[in-house]
Amino acid sequence: MEILAFGVQSDEKPLIEKAFAPEHEVRCLDVFLTKDTAPIAAGYEVISTSVNADLGSGVLQTLAAGGTQMIAQRSTGFNNIDLDVAERLALRVARVAAYSPYSVAEFAWTLALAVNRRIIRAASRTRDFDFRLDGLLGRDMHGRTAGVIGTGKIGEAFTRIAHGFGMKLLGWDVAENPACVGLGMEYVDKERLLAESDLVSLHVPLLPATHHIIGADALARMKDDAILINSSRGGLIDATALVAELRAGRLLGVGLDVYEAEAGLFFLDKSLEGIDDDTLARLVTFPNVIVTSHQAYYTQDAVAQIVDATVRNVADYLAGRRSDNVLVPALPGG
Repeated sequence: MEILAFGVQSDEKPLIEKAFAPEHEVRCLDVFLTKDTAPIAAGYEVISTSVNADLGSGVLQTLAAGGTQMIAQRSTGFNNIDLDVAERLALRVARVAAYSPYSVAEFAWTLALAVNRRIIRAASRTRDFDFRLDGLLGRDMHGRTAGVIGTGKIGEAFTRIAHGFGMKLLGWDVAENPACVGLGMEYVDKERLLAESDLVSLHVPLLPATHHIIGADALARMKDDAILINSSRGGLIDATALVAELRAGRLLGVGLDVYEAEAGLFFLDKSLEGIDDDTLARLVTFPNVIVTSHQAYYTQDAVAQIVDATVRNVADYLAGRRSDNVLVPALPGG
């Protein structure tokens, strides 16, 4: 079988091709799945998509009409997929339920430390042989408070690093993680976590209940000199409200690896054409803000695990098996 893979990065391509061989051929495209590119999938029973694919109603209908029966998404999040429509169309949809939590947790800390110690500004200065320290004053993490919103596998990994720094640990989640409690984490309500934390890091999925979990009210509760990190999903933060707080001079720094309106921007080169997203354009101008392009997961270890899980998802589909990765359980023949 030949499988069509959308949104494949150059680093991923050899891993994907090797993982599917010799049982299957895979055609890797660097374009992302959208309503405009969906017709390319005509004739492909199985396709694989990236995290920013458009799998809304219209695209799913195009895929089903073209003969697609199985979609293997190479990510954990699935807020971009209309699961009800997929089920109605008898499309099997699978994701990667888990991969290296350390990749994202370590990157979240990379953002936190880079913001705190003004690494981007310092590196830019030294390239111009400007070795002044003015404006580069950071602060110790030791003894300060880390607030972790979402303490699943990634949140736990982030917490372990915070514990290593000697930080006080506050957590918020629908259920307590015993491993985090064992590290000394105190679970508190979200309002207290926001008010007391020097560093707030988001590790919850994007659901209706978590959409804009960090909005104007939540931001107002945070310390004026707090650091905010989001390496989970862009929709967790109301970016317009965040810009307003930053313009008012609040927050020591912000690190964003995700952005609510990143589809059509992230993973693409827009350097020659610019963007028409005024909110994102404003965010990147703040000297205490770092925006990266959804790369927290992008390590050799995590990508290899994602690819391997995707291959298993396809094999399960062809064998008529179900797994924890399956979101919509349609099987061949209905």
